[in-house]
Amino acid sequence: MTALAEPAVFSGVDDNLARRNARILALAQALAGANNTVIVATGGIVGSMYAPDKGLATLPITMMVLGMWIGTVPVGMLSKRFGRRFALQTGSVFGVLSGLVSCYAVVHGSFLGFLAGTFCGGLYAAAHLAYRFAATDTASEAFRPKAVSWVLAGGVLAGVIGPQLVIFTKDLWQPYLFAATYVAQACAALLAAFVLSFVRIPRLPPQEHDAPARPLTEIARTPAFVVAVILGVVAYSMMNMVMTSAPLAMVGCGHSVSDASLGIQWHVLAMYGPSFVTGTLIVRYGAERVAAVGLALLFAAGGVAIAGITVAHFWGALVLLGVGWNFAFIGATTMIGASHLPSERNKVQSLNDFLIFGSMAVASFSSGKLLEVIGWAAVNEMLFPVVAIAGALLLWQMTRRRPAAV
Repeated sequence: MTALAEPAVFSGVDDNLARRNARILALAQALAGANNTVIVATGGIVGSMYAPDKGLATLPITMMVLGMWIGTVPVGMLSKRFGRRFALQTGSVFGVLSGLVSCYAVVHGSFLGFLAGTFCGGLYAAAHLAYRFAATDTASEAFRPKAVSWVLAGGVLAGVIGPQLVIFTKDLWQPYLFAATYVAQACAALLAAFVLSFVRIPRLPPQEHDAPARPLTEIARTPAFVVAVILGVVAYSMMNMVMTSAPLAMVGCGHSVSDASLGIQWHVLAMYGPSFVTGTLIVRYGAERVAAVGLALLFAAGGVAIAGITVAHFWGALVLLGVGWNFAFIGATTMIGASHLPSERNKVQSLNDFLIFGSMAVASFSSGKLLEVIGWAAVNEMLFPVVAIAGALLLWQMTRRRPAAV
């Protein structure tokens, strides 16, 4: 079944279909997520080799995040016009291009070409990060947190696939470090597109399309939406700032590329591994409480990172950072789902991701210069005030004693 052959309408909630889609999307996420992992593990290192200024070493990763930011609105527009799967498969095209363009850039020593390759990887990420929303399209309110968790659980395999691609292929195309890695990255994106072809994502029924939808400016002023977005922004931007700096900081502290890649592997496993239980925890304890635990873990990650520069300190901080992101981000995603009507989903979800990835672009771009100017410890110290502000807003939301739904 092609993307344009998706059912025109859907009669209602179908958790059986939601479970099927969530499993397929989880497998696609495992392959597509390797794109991000490869870029994060190698982007700063390649950037330091070819950038005209060492302070621009993490710019390739920033370009990926910029692509994620710019890609969020088109993904929402394509989803509304042609259906979810068409939009997601369009992203797959950029996933393949990312690997091929990056390989070409490394072989020819082009920093600008490498930036173009990682930018394509960001456009791809904007699509595959929308898998979590696609999984909830037919899900009941009770199953939505689990559907999101199942899809993000696919990142566990992504956390293994990406770093292993780096470790086993980094030297295969001598003398071009990582050239073969980017070819493997393109192959993973192609395989993810094949898996994605099996998903069935129906469109909204006419009565939902015709339901009165509030202006986006009105939705954006509701406390439930504001707090949920801030949680997502803090969780993703702070995690990305530290994660982006980590491989470069490890190599700068005398650790090997393999140690740095494995550190990212443990981090990604920690990001997605808890997803097997996060949805259940949210159903039992509520999205706000789970998100609060996530913020506490982000705070703890900063403490471990500034305590030392051994491999154990780096890996320990990255693991705590990953688990904290998981709880905070899935909690925030669930809260976003409760802040809008079905007829408002595409524009609300696109705005949410646009704001999150915009903040990530700033954090990612800043991390390289911050690492060079003020050092690894100071980068992590920036976590504390930002997370504290998000925690205060979340506490305020929890004590309002009012439902988060519209």
